[in-house]
Amino acid sequence: MKCPVCRKSMIVVEYHSVELDYCPACHGTWFDKGELELLFRSMELDEKPGLLESIAKQPEAESSEEKRKCPICQHHMQKHVLGSSPQILVDLCSRKHGLWFDSGELHRLVKGISTGDLTEYSSEQELLVFLGEAFEAEDSCK
Repeated sequence: MKCPVCRKSMIVVEYHSVELDYCPACHGTWFDKGELELLFRSMELDEKPGLLESIAKQPEAESSEEKRKCPICQHHMQKHVLGSSPQILVDLCSRKHGLWFDSGELHRLVKGISTGDLTEYSSEQELLVFLGEAFEAEDSCK
């Protein structure tokens, strides 16, 4: 599968039985439909069922960022904003094949979803450590 940003080949990384498509060149992550929910569920983080569908119901966000093509169907993806502080601009396939996160965006989303204080070894810490090591998620994303 080709990265929608830099067009380089992505690699498949399996984590908690979820296969994530990751671009080692630009550090973006592609989630096929349902994979993001599976990841949140596997890490025992709060999530809403049908996340892709609920994002698709929101109006498309205004952005000067170039529209990207879905790595599955090659149609232009829509820009959507997740969260409010900070806002995360993600790319959603208009045919609901999946969701694209640029480098650091997934890290910010997970951080925003967490609802409790971190314990010594929580699910959120495990996921963030994994993202930091495997995806080189930027610590500066807050």
